[in-house]
Amino acid sequence: MSQKAERPVLSGQRIKTRKRDEREKNDPTGFRDAVIAGLDAAEDLEQIYKYLDSAGNKLDYRRYGEVLFDILIAGGLLVPGGSISQDGEKPRTDRCIFAASEDMESMRNHEQIFMRLMRRYKYLEKMFEEEMKKILIFIKGFTPLERIKLARMTALWMANGSIPPQVLSVLNNEHLTKDGLALEFLLEVFVTYKQEKGGNAPLVAALRKSGLDNRLLEFLPLNKRNEDYLKTVLVEKDLADIFKLHMNQASQEAKRELTQLLVDDINDNKTIKDIIADTKEMSTKSNIPEHEVVGLIWSTVMSLAEWNKKEELVTEQATKHLRTYTPLFEAFTTTDRSEMALLLKVQEFCYENMNFMKAFSKIVLLFYKTEVITEDSILKWYKEGHSNKGKMHFLEQMKKFIEWLQNAEEGMCACACYAAFVYGFDCLIWTIVRLVASWQTRTALLY
Repeated sequence: MSQKAERPVLSGQRIKTRKRDEREKNDPTGFRDAVIAGLDAAEDLEQIYKYLDSAGNKLDYRRYGEVLFDILIAGGLLVPGGSISQDGEKPRTDRCIFAASEDMESMRNHEQIFMRLMRRYKYLEKMFEEEMKKILIFIKGFTPLERIKLARMTALWMANGSIPPQVLSVLNNEHLTKDGLALEFLLEVFVTYKQEKGGNAPLVAALRKSGLDNRLLEFLPLNKRNEDYLKTVLVEKDLADIFKLHMNQASQEAKRELTQLLVDDINDNKTIKDIIADTKEMSTKSNIPEHEVVGLIWSTVMSLAEWNKKEELVTEQATKHLRTYTPLFEAFTTTDRSEMALLLKVQEFCYENMNFMKAFSKIVLLFYKTEVITEDSILKWYKEGHSNKGKMHFLEQMKKFIEWLQNAEEGMCACACYAAFVYGFDCLIWTIVRLVASWQTRTALLY
């Protein structure tokens, strides 16, 4: 059997590749050395910027942008942990933020270099945001003074829009929070930002926009993660408005959780007694005041029904629906303020849902008859406590009932006093019982 002869192969044969398939060698150390040489040759910050501006045409900023920012911030090539790489003859320079003075004038001068450089090379903006996320993770490896300088620069970069406040979220890391480094850094950023923007209001707006306002506790050491400690450190730095913002957001989150609890309990067909117990437990734990709880109950209960679109039918449907939950409302209207809050919620709901405009008085009467709301609160609402929403319509709707309340109260007091004076205490009790029975009968017939 014949066999094919093997073709000869030339030793040392070089396979030619296309130029587009060739990849440039990754050389961050070489890039660093070139940049540091240029920075050290500059005499002041203006010359530093001119060098960086022109070097962008020769050096590959697109490839080594993060290395460039390492050098401008820390003076060298950062390695994991925050230390400077020692490879090469001159691995670091003092023409950087960490080697600059910590006073704000010096910080602002360095800020200008970053701003001008990123305006010149727009692609550096996104790279800078990613670089800051990396550098903030390394703050434990920096000296206390370097952390102060970085925090002040971070505030300046946030203020001019170079980085969003969301980058601060990376500080929520166990190795930074447990020693208080994350909190210390945040406070320096907040104080500087407030000074640069001229007050607490811009800082509050920035934190709210970034979503950090309700996460401040996460940056505290675990053994100090409570509202009291947060308040103490913020007030010491004249940042009381930030604590107020945090508490407001915490309250909103607690209200959302309470609303969800109510929805779940009702959908699970729990008894009213159990719903009351669950609601009281969570509202007490979250420090939600009763007058706000009853408002949440009203909104939740009304949201769970599919309302008839016909105005003449929705009133009967509403009173039937609400009658089931009157014990729940009664449990959270133990104060005048809570009763007034419920009345205002009913008024606003009826105003905002046109089919309920004629249902207002029927709902109020239901709450009055089931002792959810007292006559004193109704009278106060009528005289001065009402909202301007649909004011004239609802006052006119309640006029007949208000007149009846006032006349019944005057008549009962007169009868009771006369009975006590003429016939004595026993007759007074009998008269009150008769009057109350009569009052309830007339209430039932009034509407």
